[in-house]
Amino acid sequence: MGDYTSGSDSSDSSSYASSNKSLKYSNLLLDSDSLRNIFEEFFASETQKNNIREVELLTLDHNKLASLPFSIINFRSLKILDISFNSFSTIPEVITQCSLTCLIATGNSLANDSFPKSFSQLKELKELHLGGNNFSAFPEQVLELPQLKYLYLGSNRISTIPPDIRKLTRLQFLYLGGNRLTGVPESLSELRFLEGLVLSNNQIESLPSTIAKMANLRTLLLHQNNLRTLPTEIIALKHLSRLTLRDNPLVEQFVSTMELQPSSLLEMAGRVVKTSRVPYGEGDLPRGLREYLDSAHRCVNPKCTGVYFDNRIEHVKFVDFCGKYRIPLMLYLCSARCKDNCSAPAGCSDTLMRKVLLG
Repeated sequence: MGDYTSGSDSSDSSSYASSNKSLKYSNLLLDSDSLRNIFEEFFASETQKNNIREVELLTLDHNKLASLPFSIINFRSLKILDISFNSFSTIPEVITQCSLTCLIATGNSLANDSFPKSFSQLKELKELHLGGNNFSAFPEQVLELPQLKYLYLGSNRISTIPPDIRKLTRLQFLYLGGNRLTGVPESLSELRFLEGLVLSNNQIESLPSTIAKMANLRTLLLHQNNLRTLPTEIIALKHLSRLTLRDNPLVEQFVSTMELQPSSLLEMAGRVVKTSRVPYGEGDLPRGLREYLDSAHRCVNPKCTGVYFDNRIEHVKFVDFCGKYRIPLMLYLCSARCKDNCSAPAGCSDTLMRKVLLG
């Protein structure tokens, strides 16, 4: 029999904080007949009758299942079902009679014709995991789930995102990494509640300017694509805190340009002297160098220790995201543009860190 866990124990299912009762049959090499026999024994047990009504989480991952016993409907309170890493080629129709809020079917053999006709009956489904399957197109049946908040479709063979993605109005996280996407539809920007968008490991060449309408977007993963430019409107995403761009022509092109057009030695040395506060006097340097150093102006941003010598100088910096990925940003710091945008140092917190992604 599987381990029946009650109370707040969620050591094996940390992402299911809402579940307080769980039944676990993971990594037991069960086939469909074995599971049916186990369920029959479980439902026949007098000691388990009360527990049957309380089961909210059922984990059947990493087995050899190709179907589910109809008796699963006896779990009247079942909310979360994990059938990942099994041998399912179709989604069992019986689960549409359960009031699921989360279905995890990662790592099976599901394809676009694997959905039962009654799949849209899962009206309360909020989280759906279909990564690592055989989908050649975005599954349209998913678009009929009005309560869906988290959708995972990574590591399939999906080449396009349908315009009707706009139907998933409550979606907060969309994972499409590791597919064959070449573009992104403008209708994606209509998902106003979206906070996380993963499009990495695809073949995307451009993003629509309407991406700026996704005001709640916090995570945007775009690494390993074919991006050469980004829409300038992307700087309007005020809440964006995680962005990855590595392994795109965009970054490679920028690095190449920087190598061909480095800052002058005079400028770099002058900034080092001033920011490090290296002392110098009349007898230490030629008059021309002293005058150049004396012409330096401190950035009006109180949190910045940089300096600028020429109004045309803008500081280019590689900014670290998540302690791992580095992308080029143009920062209008240590530049006279700071003064143009701010009436007083105290008012510079929002404008001084204006960031323009280079393409």
